Amino acid sequence: MLSTEARQRIEGLKGEYETLQSALIPALHLAQEDQGWISEETQMEVASLLTLTPQAVREVVTFYTMFHQRPVGKYVLQVCRNLSCCLHGGHRLQHRIEEKLGIREGETTQDGRFTLISVECLGSCGTAPVVMVNDRYHENVTPEALDRLLTELR
Repeated sequence: MLSTEARQRIEGLKGEYETLQSALIPALHLAQEDQGWISEETQMEVASLLTLTPQAVREVVTFYTMFHQRPVGKYVLQVCRNLSCCLHGGHRLQHRIEEKLGIREGETTQDGRFTLISVECLGSCGTAPVVMVNDRYHENVTPEALDRLLTELR
């Protein structure tokens, strides 16, 4: 269940956008900020607030990797698996994360600190390999830079 503040903020979006569909992505960001992830119940609640169908909300949640459909750790590590990143060692970075944190793709560390997600593309092919931590890009990541980053986040 969304907090009263989140519900009010989502209601406020209705007047800021030309259509209620246009307010959906900002509303989902607010819902995720409030809940930490977007459950089916939260999707239903957002649909109700924006008078959209649950399917319309689900389509957006399942399309974008920025929306989490299950609880995640404090730090969400997204590793790009597209061709440019793979050619520059992205798959090796993912394996390194798995080894260092003791988790596999899609899992969260037992302390709830890290979640590892492999994504199709982070849209930064010119600076491959790319690792995104929450909403921050880390580009041209070397194994040594990855080790430093993980140490800083602990």
